[in-house]
Amino acid sequence: MASTAFELKGKTVFVAGHRGMVGSALMRRLAREEADLLTVSRSEVDLRDQAAVNAWFAAKRPQAVFLAAAKVGGIVANNTLRAEFLYDNLAISSNVIQAAHANGCEKLMFFGSSCIYPRLAPQPLREDSMLTGPLEPTNEPYAIAKIAGIKMAEAYRSQYGADFISVMPTNLYGPGDNYHPEYSHVVAALIRRFHEAKVSGAGNVAVWGTGTPRREFLYVDDLADACIHLMKTYSSPELVNIGTGEDITIAEFALMVAAAVGFRGEISFDTSRPDGTPRKLLDISRLARLGWHAQTALEDGIQLAYRAYLADSKWTALLVPDKWRKQAHPRIRTRVSPSWPRRSRND
Repeated sequence: MASTAFELKGKTVFVAGHRGMVGSALMRRLAREEADLLTVSRSEVDLRDQAAVNAWFAAKRPQAVFLAAAKVGGIVANNTLRAEFLYDNLAISSNVIQAAHANGCEKLMFFGSSCIYPRLAPQPLREDSMLTGPLEPTNEPYAIAKIAGIKMAEAYRSQYGADFISVMPTNLYGPGDNYHPEYSHVVAALIRRFHEAKVSGAGNVAVWGTGTPRREFLYVDDLADACIHLMKTYSSPELVNIGTGEDITIAEFALMVAAAVGFRGEISFDTSRPDGTPRKLLDISRLARLGWHAQTALEDGIQLAYRAYLADSKWTALLVPDKWRKQAHPRIRTRVSPSWPRRSRND
């Protein structure tokens, strides 16, 4: 496992997907590195457009790239928009990785997803579990696109000596999340559902699935810190899992979110909805050996995420009374923009 110093200070750094939850967290963290940050919106350059991406890279020539752009969503979005999740993510990865190589990028970080691991892989999930068994059917297209991106980074390193690395984040949550009622991830979905129930006075909230699957959750600003650490210190073809090393059942997690939101009604489980993979806990021993550990406790992170939700008028304009919006922590209010679009493609 090789490591080499890579200084970000003074470098031209492109964050692909800077408006998404991950990209926004990276931008916040990179502000401490004294780097020259580059961003581009989808209206300026569609990362699925090979010619446009090549032209932009040729003009800007970033020295470092964080490839956080992706079309993302929860279990329903993955299972419903299967063609889009496959095509868009394949195109984004292929175009950005090739353009980075062709234009002299010194280092690139590709973001995978824990869904790349086989549905029934031994727990906790080791990096070498990839491609050892069938994938979870509900998110197979997205997983395949992410696996292709990982293999592209490996291939460019092997053939050209490119310093391209890949990281595998666990389930993420925090400021900038997508609270769409159908296409959001579980954390955002539960925050919205419990809050709407509290506002309306509903006595019951239905949680999708049986509540028995176990999930690991990482606060997105912790992910950003881990990525900066790895970008500066890690250089190797092996993947690096990024997580907390701890998981919890969806039922237990729902109780935790309900408490943070202040919902005091009953919780039921809609077993007509899919559970997804039974368990997804990452083995983070490689990351620990590289000197990084998560800092945000789950209870604290959920409180921060809920405050961010209250502060984001994009999602809560019709749902959150002004007295609750003002309760959002000042640190959250100042870093969550109500104009952020949903996390997809190169946002």
